[in-house]
Amino acid sequence: MEWETVIGLEVHVQLATATKIFSGSSTAFGAEPNTQANAVDLAMPGTLPVLNEQALKHAILFGLGIGAEINKRSVFDRKNYFYPDSPKGYQTTQMDYPIVGAGAIEIQLQNGESKVIRIHHAHLEEDAGKSVHEGLQNNSGIDLNRAGTPLIEIVSEPDMRSSEEAVEFARKLHSIVTSLGISDGDMSQGSMRFDVNVSVRLKGEEEFGTRTETKNLNSFKFMEEAIALEVERQIDILEDGGSITQETRLYNSDTKTAKAMRSKEEANDYRYFPCPDLLPVEIDDNYIDALRNAMPELPDARQARFVESYSLSNYDAGILSGDANMASYFEETASACDDAKLAANWLIGDVSAKLNNDELSIQQCPVSAAALGQLIARIKDNTISGKIAKQVFEAMWAGEGDADTVIEAKGLKQVSDTGALEAMVDEVIANNPEQVDNFRNADEGKRKKMTGFFVGQIMKASKGQANPGMVNKILMAKLNG
Repeated sequence: MEWETVIGLEVHVQLATATKIFSGSSTAFGAEPNTQANAVDLAMPGTLPVLNEQALKHAILFGLGIGAEINKRSVFDRKNYFYPDSPKGYQTTQMDYPIVGAGAIEIQLQNGESKVIRIHHAHLEEDAGKSVHEGLQNNSGIDLNRAGTPLIEIVSEPDMRSSEEAVEFARKLHSIVTSLGISDGDMSQGSMRFDVNVSVRLKGEEEFGTRTETKNLNSFKFMEEAIALEVERQIDILEDGGSITQETRLYNSDTKTAKAMRSKEEANDYRYFPCPDLLPVEIDDNYIDALRNAMPELPDARQARFVESYSLSNYDAGILSGDANMASYFEETASACDDAKLAANWLIGDVSAKLNNDELSIQQCPVSAAALGQLIARIKDNTISGKIAKQVFEAMWAGEGDADTVIEAKGLKQVSDTGALEAMVDEVIANNPEQVDNFRNADEGKRKKMTGFFVGQIMKASKGQANPGMVNKILMAKLNG
C-alpha cells in the first residue's frame, strides 16, 4: 500500500512587545519566576484587561506580509479550560472573528520546485504560564511570568505532504516574522512553537485520515523528527488493521519518542463565548495603509535584491536573505571587505558550520561582521592564503583577537617575497629529480596533475604560508625552463 501524508501547522509566535497583551507587566525574558505577573494577568476580581495596541499592529503587519485579508472588525473570546499554568481558568483569544483572514505563503523545495501553502487565518491571544520541574525533586512549580504574553497563532490549511514541506513552511514563517520585526523568533526561549497535525491516507483518496496533534515543538529539527515518527506510527497501526485515535501527543527530543497526552478536544469542549471585558476591535483602511507603508523589506524582495545588487546565485541569496539578522550580517561583511561573493561563501560555509556546531544564532556569533570582513580583506590583499585564513578564523572564534592581531601573533603572514619563494622552489626541484624528469617527459594533461606534488612540497616547506599564485607561476617557469 502506498500512503500519503497530510500535514497542517498551528504556529504560536510571541510578539515583540515591551508589555503583555492586556496588562502593563513586562515581557522581558529571564526574570525570576513570578516577578512579572500582576493582578490583571491573574484575572483578580475588579481588574479589567486593556488591549496592547502594539500587539494589534504586529498582527496586522503579519497579515500584510503574507498578503492576507485584514479584518476590520475582530472580536476577543474566552476559551475555557483548566490547566495549572493558566491562572484565569480561561484563555483570551479569538475564535470566529480573528484579526487576520486567509492568506498564502510560497515555499521553495530542495528539488527547485515551489509550492503555495494556504493560511486559514491568524488570531491574537495570550500565552499561558509555564510549569517548572527542575530542582524541585518530585514537585512541580508554576512560573506565571509568561502568562499574558501576546501571541499570534497562525493556522495553516492541511496543504503539506511531507516533513520537508512542513519544515520549509516553518522556516519561511520564521523568516517573515523576524524580517517584519514582530518577533525575535528565538525558539530556544519559546518565541516560536509549532503544533503539528498529521494524518495519513492511501494515495488517491480524497478524504483525510484521522489526525493527531503533536504540540510545542520548538525547533525545525524536532519537527522533522516528530513528523517522521508519527507518520510511521500511524501507517503501522493502519496496516495492522487498527484505527487512529484523534489525540494530542508530546514528542521527547532527548529519547526520540512520543506519547499520547490527552484525547483531542473539539471547539465546543472549550465553551467559547465573546469576552465581556473587551470591546470588538474596529480599524479602518487608513490604519491598515499606514502600517503597510511602514513595512520593512520582506525575505522574497531581499532575495531578489541580493541577486541583483551582489550578483549572487538564487541559492546563495535565498540562504542569506531568509533570516533578517543573517542578511544584515552579510551586508556588513560584504561592505567591510568589498567582495560580496567571498563574504557569502564564508557565511554559508565556515561561519554557518561553526554556528550550527556550537548551537548559536547569528546574533550570538563571536566574530563580528566587521571582523570577518577584515579577515576576508587579508585574503584579498595576499596577507594570508585561504587555507591560513581558516586557522585565523578558528583563533578569532576562540576570542584571540581580530584577524590582524592573530596573524601577527602567530606569524601567519603569507610569503610573497619572490627571492624567498624561488629558493623554496629550487630546493624542492633539486630534492626530487625523478619527479622532475617524469614531469618533463609527460604530456600536457598529465603535467597538470603532477604539478600538485611540487606545490604540496613547497607549501609544506613554507608551513602553508607561501603565496599559492606566485608559487605556481615560479614553479612552472622553472619546470618548463
